[in-house]
Amino acid sequence: MASYTRRAHSGGNGPALKQPRTAQSRADHSAQEGPYTPQESRSRHASHKASNSHRAPNRKKNTGKGKHRVLKWVLGIFFSLIGLGVLAGIAVFAYLYTTTEVPQPEKFALAEKTTVYYADGTTAIGSYAEQNRSIISCEGLPDYIGNAIVASENRTFYTDKGLDLKGIARAFINNVTKGTRQGGSTITQQYAERYYMGETTSYVGKAREAIMAIKIAQTESKDEVLCNYMNTIYLGRNSYGIQEAAKAYFNKDAKDLTLSEAAMIAGIIPSPSTWDPADNADMAKSRFKRVLNIMQEDGYITARQHTDAKFPQTAAVAQQNAYAGPNGYLLDMVRRELVQSKAFTKEDLDTGGYKIITTIDKSKQDLMQSIGDTRLGDMPESLQIGGIALDPKNGEVLSVYAGSDYLSKQLNNADQAVFEPGSTMKPFALLGAAQSGVSFDTLFNGNSHQHFTGLDQEVNNALENNWGSINLYQATANSVNTVFMNVNEHLTPKRTADIAHEAGIQGDIDEASMYNVLGINALTVWDLAQGHSTIANNGVKNTLHMVSKVLDSHNKDMYNAPSEGTKVFDANDCALVQKAMQGTTTYGTAAGTSAKLGRPIAGKSGTANDELASSFVGYTPSMMNVWAIWNPDGNGNPQVVPAFSGYGISSTGYPAHLFQEFMAQALQGTAVEQFPTAKDNGKIGGPDGTWGLARGQSGGQPYANNQSYANRQSTEDAQKQAEQDAQQKAAEEEAKKRQQAQEFAQQCLANPSYSPECPNYPGNTGGDGNDGNNTGGDNENQR
Repeated sequence: MASYTRRAHSGGNGPALKQPRTAQSRADHSAQEGPYTPQESRSRHASHKASNSHRAPNRKKNTGKGKHRVLKWVLGIFFSLIGLGVLAGIAVFAYLYTTTEVPQPEKFALAEKTTVYYADGTTAIGSYAEQNRSIISCEGLPDYIGNAIVASENRTFYTDKGLDLKGIARAFINNVTKGTRQGGSTITQQYAERYYMGETTSYVGKAREAIMAIKIAQTESKDEVLCNYMNTIYLGRNSYGIQEAAKAYFNKDAKDLTLSEAAMIAGIIPSPSTWDPADNADMAKSRFKRVLNIMQEDGYITARQHTDAKFPQTAAVAQQNAYAGPNGYLLDMVRRELVQSKAFTKEDLDTGGYKIITTIDKSKQDLMQSIGDTRLGDMPESLQIGGIALDPKNGEVLSVYAGSDYLSKQLNNADQAVFEPGSTMKPFALLGAAQSGVSFDTLFNGNSHQHFTGLDQEVNNALENNWGSINLYQATANSVNTVFMNVNEHLTPKRTADIAHEAGIQGDIDEASMYNVLGINALTVWDLAQGHSTIANNGVKNTLHMVSKVLDSHNKDMYNAPSEGTKVFDANDCALVQKAMQGTTTYGTAAGTSAKLGRPIAGKSGTANDELASSFVGYTPSMMNVWAIWNPDGNGNPQVVPAFSGYGISSTGYPAHLFQEFMAQALQGTAVEQFPTAKDNGKIGGPDGTWGLARGQSGGQPYANNQSYANRQSTEDAQKQAEQDAQQKAAEEEAKKRQQAQEFAQQCLANPSYSPECPNYPGNTGGDGNDGNNTGGDNENQR
C-alpha cells in the first residue's frame, strides 16, 4: 500500500491505479516490513477504504500540481518565442549582412548642407559648408600622415579587430535615446559611420553601420581601411579628406605635408571646426603635442623628430562665397547663436543637414539693409552704421544692419563692433529713481557748471545750456546731463550699472564712475537694444535671439528658441520711464518723430564723449529700432564723427533720421498702439526729501529732511499745477521751434543752396547739435 499511497499523492485528478504485485515486489516488501499476513492485508484494505473517503484533500493537492504543469507550458511557449526571436534575429542579421556592401570612398555621400531660412520657413538666406573632396592614392603619402591619424584616433588600430563592442552599444543607446550622433571608437567604425552620414539614429541604421564595420574588418587590409578613412573624413574648413585639408590649412598637396603639419591636422579630427587653430590655437596646440607624444611612445617617430617638430603656421581661412554680401552676417550670427547655446557644435552645423528657421522678417531685413547702405554725398567713407529691429514682447530679432559685405569686412556692426552709447544710458538711472520712490515731478537744477561728489571738474549740458529748474520728464526729453548726474549721485554708479545689467546688458559698465550714466562704456547695438527691450516690455526680460527653431532632415524638432521671459522690474516703474521717453519724440531732442509716425513713440538719443559716436533708441510697444553711427580710423580707434548733411554737430540727428525712415515703412498697415498708463506714486524730493531742489532754491541745494521741508511740501501741490502749465507752454514753444529747425534742415539736405544759413551751404562748415551734453574736462559733449 505504501506504493499506492505515494501514487495517490503524486497523481493527477483521478485515483491512482494499483499495479499487480509481482513476486519480486512482494519479496521486497517482506524484506522491508516483515512477514505478510492476511489479517494485515485486511487491515490495510480497511485503511485504503478510509483513504478513499477523504478524496477532497487529495484533489486539492492534485490542483497545485496542475498549476505547475501550466507554468511549464507557459515557460515552454516563452522560451520557444525567444528561440523564434533569436532565429528571426539571425535571419535579419543574415539579410543585412548580405545586402550591406562595403563602399569605395568615392561612393561616400557628402554631408547634406544645413540651410538657414527667413521667418517664413521657405525663403533661404543661405547654407553652411561648401563641400570640397578629393580622392587620392595613399601610396605616395609619407607614413607619418597615417601614423599621426592612428595616434590621434585609434592607437590600437593595427592590432585590434576593427570593432569596439562596448563603444557600439554605448553609441547605439545614445543615438537612439537622445537622437544625437555618437560614432564608434575605432577607425573602422568611424569609417562605417561616415558612410551613412548620421542616418544611424534608427535601429536598422545602427545595425547596418555595425555590420558594415564587421565586413570592412573582414574584407579589407588595415592599410586599405586607413587610406579610405583619410580620403573621406571631415577635417574642417569645408574639407573632406586629407588632400583638401592640406590645401585648406597649408596651401599644399597632402604628399608634401611635414610631420608637424600632419600632426596638427590629425590632432583636431574630433572637432575640426571648433579646434581650428584660427579659432582655438590653444586647443590645437594641445592636441598637436598629444599626437606627437603618442607617436614617439608607439615608435612611429624618434625623440629627435619629436623635439624638432614645431607647431606649424596655418593659412588664413578662405571665406566661402555663400557668405558674400550682407547675408553672410546673418549666417554667421545664426551659427554663433546656436553654438553658444551649447545645442550644436560647429561640426553639427557643417554636416548635420539641418533646416534652421530664423526670426528675420525678409521685408524688414531688406528695408533695413537699404536704409543702412544709403551713403550721403558728404558722409565720410570711414563712418560705420549699425542697426537692429526687434519685438520686445518676445525678444525676436526682426532685422539687423551689420554691414554691406561680410567677405570684405567680417566685424559685425550689429553685435560685435562697439561704440559709446552716450545718453541712451540715462533711462536706466531714471528707472532707478522710480524704484527709489522719487516722483518724476521732482524739480532738479538743470543748469550747467555744476560739481558733484568725487569729481574735480564741473559738469555741463550740451552747448553749456542752462535749463533752470526742471523735472525728470523734461530732463529726459532734453537729455540734461546735470540732472542725471544728480540722480546718479543719489543712486550710486554701482546701482546704475546693476540696473543696466539686470535689464540684460552684458557689456562692462564702470561701477565706480559717476559718468557711467552718461554712457562712457562701449557697447554693441545688440547689447543696448537688449537692455532697453526689458524696459519696453514692462520689466520682463526676453533674451534677444535670431533662431526660431531647428529641424533635422526628417523635420523633427531639434531646437526651439527660449519662450519664457524673466520679470526683473516693476511694470509701473517701466511705464514711468516709457512716459518720460515719449517726451523725447514730441518736444525733446527728437521732436516731431512721434507726429511724423502718427503714433506714440518712446525714444532716447545719445552722443558719445568727445563726439565719437551718436545713437538713437526708439520703440512702440511691439517694435524697437536702434541705430548708431561711429567713425573709426584705419586701426579701429574712435575718432570724431563730423557734421554732414545738416544733421548737427557730430551729426547727432542722423540716427534719429534712420529710425524715422525705417519705422515709417515698417509700421505701415499696423494698428496704433498705446503705452501702458503710468501712475507716479513717488514723492516729490523722494522718500527722504533729499532728491532735487527745495521750492525757490537753486544751485544744487537738496531738500532738507526736516520740518522746514515738510512745511514747504505742504504748499507744493497748490503751486504744482501752475508750474506744469507754464512748463507745458514753454515745451510746446520749444517743440515748435525744433520742428521748424527740422524742416529747415530737411530743406537744406534736399538743396544745399536753399539758404545761406544752411550748414551745408556751399562754402559753409559746421552744424547745429540737438543733443549735445557737455561735461567738463575729459567728458565734454556727452549726450
